[in-house]
Amino acid sequence: MHRRRRTALFLSAAIVAAAPLLTACGNEAHPGAAAVVGGNRITVSQLESRVNEVRAAQRAATSDQAQYAQTVARTGSLTRDTLHTMVLDRVLNQAAKDAGVTVTRKDVQDLRTALEQQAGSAKALEDAWLQQYGVAPSRLEDNLHTEIVAQKLAAALGADMNSEEGKATFWKAMSEASKTLDVDLNPRYGTWDVQKSSRVDAQTPWVREITAAEAAPATT
Repeated sequence: MHRRRRTALFLSAAIVAAAPLLTACGNEAHPGAAAVVGGNRITVSQLESRVNEVRAAQRAATSDQAQYAQTVARTGSLTRDTLHTMVLDRVLNQAAKDAGVTVTRKDVQDLRTALEQQAGSAKALEDAWLQQYGVAPSRLEDNLHTEIVAQKLAAALGADMNSEEGKATFWKAMSEASKTLDVDLNPRYGTWDVQKSSRVDAQTPWVREITAAEAAPATT
């Protein structure tokens, strides 16, 4: 299963390593938006809904409140990471469109079937993706779609992701897509580095993310 995740894991590693080389515009002209990508808003409520999907799945997968609290603490940057994923998906899709890449429903189903066989069951696969990658079960196929898009884009570009040259080719296409879409983040979530197609944290260490799920009192 880990072998099949090499593209997504490469994307994550590159994002973590990305230097804050370029600042993006603030989002003050777009009230209520967490980001604007290609003129389309990702609203704060949409972002919170996606985060709460993960938190609800994490809560359901834990045996008690203490374990859930540990999970929340371990994934404290979930809101910003989720926004990054939402933006990067749009950038990736733009790059794929520019390269003439398409992904079919069958592509996704074939990958899911193969991964379920490796994991042992559909639930085991969903649990693994939730624990390892913070993907809610309801978003699993969206995540697999993104994985296939990235793999097909690399293939269309002739980019060997095991080589530095190939990685540079892939990220150049992503950078061009970022420029085309003119990504604009709400400053509370950081800035967008066009060269790296990556979100960069704003220097506001005193800001603590609190989602609706985290703020809700524990039930007994």
